Amino acid sequence: MTLKEQLNDVMKAAMKARDDLRLSAVRMVRSAIQNREIDQRKELDDQGVIDVVSTLVKQRRESIRMYQEGNRPELAEKEEAELNILLGFLPTQMSLDEIEELVSRIINEIDAKGAKDMGRVMKAVTPLTAGKADGRAVSDIVRSRLA
Repeated sequence: MTLKEQLNDVMKAAMKARDDLRLSAVRMVRSAIQNREIDQRKELDDQGVIDVVSTLVKQRRESIRMYQEGNRPELAEKEEAELNILLGFLPTQMSLDEIEELVSRIINEIDAKGAKDMGRVMKAVTPLTAGKADGRAVSDIVRSRLA
């Protein structure tokens, strides 16, 4: 079952259960997928859907941070609830230990010596962590290992 089919099933279940929050979150995801498909003029596969959901997750995290800084806890709570729903559509996220282990292995494989090799390391690590880890966290770990 593709992710788009899963989204449709979740949307139907949310409609039947009258779960407005889940319904609006799924509709938002489906709308973002449809917009990306229109932009690219092709139907998205599961990886494309994961990319769209990852983008929405990043947006939610940024919104939560901004609402908390702006002392708007009620809006931050709504965004957190949507974030939790969105995270359910992503593959299980890698732990920091798993990312560190992967980065160390890649650094040893490509014989990276210092900060000047960060681009080569990121180029090798990014496809392995796509959709499974936050790019900023991966970048921070790579930077700390090469420093």
